[in-house]
Formats: sequence, C-alpha cells, structure tokens
Amino acid sequence: MNDDIKNMIQNEIDNNEVCLFMKGTPDAPQCGFSMAVSNMLKILEVNFKGINVLENQELREGIKVFSDWPTIPQLYIKKEFVGGCDIVKEMYENGELKQTLEAKGINFKK
Repeated sequence: MNDDIKNMIQNEIDNNEVCLFMKGTPDAPQCGFSMAVSNMLKILEVNFKGINVLENQELREGIKVFSDWPTIPQLYIKKEFVGGCDIVKEMYENGELKQTLEAKGINFKK
C-alpha cells in the first residue's frame, strides 16, 4: 500500500467519528454486506461517512492491509476498527453496538 492511500484512509478515520469503508454508498450500496451494515447504522440514526472502495482499486486493497481484515465493509468508530458485517450484525443484535456507540459518545437513536 502506498503512502497516499494509507494517508487517505487515516485521514478519513481521523476526521469522521463513524466511518464505513463499503462497496457503493450509503444511499446506493453495491453489495449485500455493505447494505446490511449501512442499514443498521441508519436504523440507529448514526451520522456516518460511507467511503466507496469501488471508486479506487488501491483503496479497496489498501483498507484490507490497513486493518489487517480481509473483507469489506469495515466499520470504524472513533478511530477504532470495529469489524466487518458479521461482527457488526452480531453486535447490533446483542446490543453491544449501542453500548459501543454510547461509550464513545456517538449520538444515536436509543
């Protein structure tokens, strides 16, 4: 991964409290897993930034190296990697996602 991509990823994570690296956009997801995570955040009314990895092949591969996680989507909350679709879905279902958002001071629908 080149420094430009690494810096771009770090910049997005640093400047957005909730950041979702996904295929497509929150309004037009390009894969079911990205849509699922995006929809969970929308249901909780979380203000998040979706970054479309399909627009840049280097970004698409770079985020996997950056997080040491092989799949997309990838969710970051307050600069911390949370996980991919399965992890976020499990956290959503067992209430852990709400707890994480609350602990990190992120506004959401309670």
